[in-house]
Amino acid sequence: MKLFLSTLSRNVLECFRGRRLIWHLGAIFLTLALVESGFDWQYYLATRSPELRWWFWPAVPIGGLLPMVLPLAVLALGAVSRSARIWLVGWGIGQAEAIGGLIAAAYKALTGRAHPAHSVGTDLTHVFKFGLLRGGVFWGWPSSHTTIAFAMAVTVLRLFPKRRWLGYLSISYAFYIGFGVSMTIHWFSDFVAGALIGTVVGLVVGNCFTRSQTR
Repeated sequence: MKLFLSTLSRNVLECFRGRRLIWHLGAIFLTLALVESGFDWQYYLATRSPELRWWFWPAVPIGGLLPMVLPLAVLALGAVSRSARIWLVGWGIGQAEAIGGLIAAAYKALTGRAHPAHSVGTDLTHVFKFGLLRGGVFWGWPSSHTTIAFAMAVTVLRLFPKRRWLGYLSISYAFYIGFGVSMTIHWFSDFVAGALIGTVVGLVVGNCFTRSQTR
């Protein structure tokens, strides 16, 4: 808990510092490219089949519920087993989720992007309402589901570098969530941007908590 609180604000700033800012700029420019090229809209038209929805809709509730359950479960396991390392992992995952969700919400509050769920056959990929809270903080760019999923996955990957199976499982989960929301409630570029931003968050938090393990 102490490490979570003492490093929270610093790690938020670290996500935008130095070369990490390039990842955010990359998310913006890739979104611009995907929108202006028409790829976002063509992807939307090609992925709205009932079959794909059946396979990928679970990503929406899973991506919303697992981030709430996982850190609590890991913390409970750490308490029961009296393992300081597991306890640390739980707080690390929790911080990655918190920072990822906070950054995604901040971007949404400023960009106000129209949501594909609102589409009735019209190309809304270009619709952004830049300003403050013109589109709320729950819908739009980037995908919070994806940002948090990649933040979690990369944090786990950094905390367990020798357990490759765990890393593969975490990254597979993140991609399932990302592709899942891109075929249901988000544009493809929302997924891409969320993956990039979430990766930055995971690297910052994962490195921070990894260093604390070696002290």
